[in-house]
Amino acid sequence: MKVKYFADTDTAYLEFSRNKISETKDINDDILLDLDSFGNLVGMTIEHAKIKANLDEVSYQQMAKKVA
Repeated sequence: MKVKYFADTDTAYLEFSRNKISETKDINDDILLDLDSFGNLVGMTIEHAKIKANLDEVSYQQMAKKVA
């Protein structure tokens, strides 16, 4: 996954795969989802990202598998 931030437009793009985008769906005025031809998530655009996505703090945490 890649996170790209465009400061000039305060827009964040989260890229989940490199599949070809077939469709973009508006979730609301600030969030758009890019889907491939099978309906899989390719990417997400977040407008007004500093407010909507709290980009001042970005972290990654991998959780351990639960042992049964």
